[in-house]
Amino acid sequence: MTGLQIVVLAVVQGLTEFLPISSSGHLVLVPYLVDWTDQGLAFDVAVHFGSLVAVCIFFREDLLGLIRGGLNILGGDIKTPQANMALGIGLGTIPAAIAGLLFASWIEANLRDPSIIVYTLSGYGVLMALADRFGKSARNITGVRIRDALIIGCAQALSLVPGTSRSGVTITAARILGFERLDAARFSFLLSAPVILLATLYKSFELVTGEAPVAWAQLGLGALVSAIVAYLSIELFMRVVTRIGLLPFAAYRLLLAAVIVYVLV
Repeated sequence: MTGLQIVVLAVVQGLTEFLPISSSGHLVLVPYLVDWTDQGLAFDVAVHFGSLVAVCIFFREDLLGLIRGGLNILGGDIKTPQANMALGIGLGTIPAAIAGLLFASWIEANLRDPSIIVYTLSGYGVLMALADRFGKSARNITGVRIRDALIIGCAQALSLVPGTSRSGVTITAARILGFERLDAARFSFLLSAPVILLATLYKSFELVTGEAPVAWAQLGLGALVSAIVAYLSIELFMRVVTRIGLLPFAAYRLLLAAVIVYVLV
């Protein structure tokens, strides 16, 4: 990979990982549109690790609360707000983890196609706009129940299909359940951390046990750029979603889907 490819793809990953517009879809589309070869597994691992670093830094206080909640659970106290949140994040991670183990390889081999992305971008874009428009905004993150966590976790499992967007589909599910915009986004980002970690560890294991050479300098650059851009994109999104809502992102998804159809036709 050239330096330009590394920087461009890392910026794309960092910018789109936490915006509800699908990072996986963009990582498929950008090489396709500019006629670059697929960046490969190693690079995907590096830029996702960068995104994980960004979310951990941005939500460091929430993550410390989750750790305290986990310790409370181990100590037998499950009634504290931190324990409730830790339990919700843990349970919400299970559906995506199971789906990833069972279907990730098949999805990567069969669904990384622009024609698939058109449907996921547009379909979930419309659903996101409707959920944000008609969501009641009557609940906050402290009121997350086990049922809520499992529903949002099952929605997260759908994001394995390119073009869906992990943040988009989980925020949509949370808005349907009546959570305020900011709290829906906050829970979505916290829920993403263990899934990104599990995916990174799994793909890293494939790299370590594989025979292909690894260009560590390129991966380091990709991870660094992705982390910086991802942090800034989280900050941007939290401001936009509070003041405007999800409609601009839904509109972008529909516009991008139309551009893809135009290019393909």
